[in-house]
Parts: sequence; structure tokens; C-alpha cells
Amino acid sequence: MISQRAADIANFFVAGINYKKSNAITRGQFSVGPDQYLSILEKAPAFGLQELFVLSTCNRTEIYGVAETAQQLTELLCSETNGDLETFNRLAYVKQGNAAVQHLFDVGAGLDSQILGDYEIVGQIKGAIRVSKEKGFIGAFIERLVNYVLQSSKAIKNETSLSGGTVSVSFAAVQYIRENVLNVLDKQILLIGTGKIGRSTCKNLVDYLDTNNITLINRTEEKAVNLAAELKLESAPLTQLANKIAESDIILVATNAPGPTILSSHLEGKGEKLIIDLSIPFNVESAARSLGNVSVLSVDDLSKLNDKTLANRKAEVPKAKAIIAKYIAEFNDWISMRRHAPFLNAVKIKLKELHTSPMFFNYTSTSSFAEINPDNHIQRVINGMASKIRLQNQGGCHYIEAINEFMALAAS
Repeated sequence: MISQRAADIANFFVAGINYKKSNAITRGQFSVGPDQYLSILEKAPAFGLQELFVLSTCNRTEIYGVAETAQQLTELLCSETNGDLETFNRLAYVKQGNAAVQHLFDVGAGLDSQILGDYEIVGQIKGAIRVSKEKGFIGAFIERLVNYVLQSSKAIKNETSLSGGTVSVSFAAVQYIRENVLNVLDKQILLIGTGKIGRSTCKNLVDYLDTNNITLINRTEEKAVNLAAELKLESAPLTQLANKIAESDIILVATNAPGPTILSSHLEGKGEKLIIDLSIPFNVESAARSLGNVSVLSVDDLSKLNDKTLANRKAEVPKAKAIIAKYIAEFNDWISMRRHAPFLNAVKIKLKELHTSPMFFNYTSTSSFAEINPDNHIQRVINGMASKIRLQNQGGCHYIEAINEFMALAAS
């Protein structure tokens, strides 16, 4: 799928919406599930796109790609979402070139997350890249960029406290339960969805609430069974969903279903319930919020919780930005050298031709240089040339210097 033409940084775009200008309901209209992602990739060539990936989480939906215009990306994305292009354009941010690169680094570091320093985004980036790469839509440009983003994110995690403490959407849900539910050990808890966020939530429930009164339900039953066995919990098939909802006091929803999993009919007259919906789009029917016996929280509600850990994380932001700047500089160096690769390869070919010419053989006839494999010496010259170009590109002057240096090696 990838074009042989090297991607220029000026043709790299990101277009997206996030929690800053849109609520969870609106974000849900533009969320991209696995099937939609595959459809987007199938359609991409028709939109003139060959290198792209989509990042869709509870906080954001973003499409990154190499394109002539950002409109190619936005039209492709909205062709597979419930939301329309007009709404997306009204709420979206579009960044190009260096600004788009900076944005991806900030996202990967958790600097742009609804909960500062949320490290779960790293796994979501990796998953998004994996899907696009499997379908042939990740070229050298995006692959190298994402590698630097992940290296930067890892360095920030290891060298700062930006992700210190236990603050994430999944932990915020558990924190809310711990601080607002009395006699939690007596409560029956139901967790629907055992994917990445659901699994993290489940472990936090066990670790921080110290309870095993938890039942797991998942669309793929085997996943729920395996996680329940690992943590010594109960599991139930999806066919028992209504019964388990009725029996539970606390319900957490972490699915990626395109529509509501919990209906108001599941809840009417079934006792007091706390429901925490970690899904985008919402997986709890909106009518459930009007029921007197039900309290429903969303990811946006959870993000407003105060936690002293967040204050500590804010103090680490300058350190994180300094680390990001270092990796962006390395990426820009790679871009620069990639731009000069054709010139360097041409010089390498000329030096190899020079080594085989009769004039060069006569020049080196008194030494053993002409008889040995010249590749190491040529590469040494090319490496030196690349370093000089990185500092100051003087075009043909570097070519002349390369020949002189190669001849000097031959004479030594």
C-alpha cells in the first residue's frame, strides 16, 4: 500500500476531537470500533491515502496520516462514524507538520490526556499502529515517528513522576467507589467488558477495595472466564446479563459496543444502583439517568475528581517536555538525513566506481588498498559526510571532500 515516495513532514497531519471541546456523548458519535477501523483502511486508497492510523479512546478520536490535505483524512474518518463531517469540523483540531508531530509526542506522554499522565494511552497507540501495519498502511515515516514517541514516553515514565501514583480512568472509578459507597464489602459488583480497560479496572477493584464479590461478563465468554479464574472471581455468560444487573449494587461498564449494553428496562424497580460507564460511546441507555434508583457516572464525570497526585504530576510537566524535545530533535535529524539519502547513495556509488578505475589502481599500486574490499572505507567517508551535512549542507563541497578523503585513505 505504501508509496515509494518519501513522506515529507509537511504532509503529515492529525485531525481529531477530544475531551477539551466535546463531551462524551459527542465523542461517542465519532468513536471507531475494530470493524469501523478496518473499513476505514479499506477505503483509504480511494481517498488518496496510503499511510495512516486512527486512535480512538474514551478521551479522543484522532486520525493521523500522510496526505495532501487534512480534508482527505477527515472525510475518510467521518465516512465510517455516526457523527457527521460538519459537526466534526466544528469541534476538531487540525495540526500539520511539526505541530502534528509535537501533538503525537504529547499524546504518547499523557500530557494531552483527560487525566494528566494517564499511561494507558501507550497501549492504545501500539494497538492502533498494529492494525494499520498489518494492513500495509504504516510506512517508514510513521513507523520511525511512533518509535521515537514510544521511546520518549518510556523515558518520561522512567525518569519523571508524571505517571506517578495511581491515577487513571479505571482507578478513578475505583477511587470514587471507595470514597462514596458505604460498606462496599457487602456490595455485589458487576463488571461488563474485560478488554484492556476492563481488565485494568478489575485488578484495581480487587487490589484497592479488597473484595471478591465481583462477577465478570464479556461478549467473548472465554476472556471473562480466564480473568475470573486468575483473580478468583465469578463469571457469567452474556445470556445472564439482565439477571446479574438486577442482582448487583455496583455496575461498571467497559465495553466497545456501538450501542447501549445496559437498558433502562434492566434497571427499573431493581433497587439502588451505582453505574460507572467507562465506555465511549456510552453503553448505558441515556434514559437510565432519569431513574430515581440509579446513579450514573461517565468518564467525563470521573475526570473531575480531585486527587493530590495530579498536583504532583503537574510539577513534572517541564521535565517531560524537555525529554520530548530531545526525541523530537532526534526524529528531525532522521528526517534530515533521509532527505539527503539519495545524495549520499549517489556519492557511495561514485566512490565504488572510482575504486575500480584504472587511474585509481595506478594511484594505489604501491599500497594494498586497491586489493582489499573498499566498503568499510567508503562507509567511513559517507558517515563523515553525513555528519557534516547535518551541521551545514554545502552540497558539492561535501562531494569533493569525500573524494579527497577517500584518496587520502588510499594513499595512507
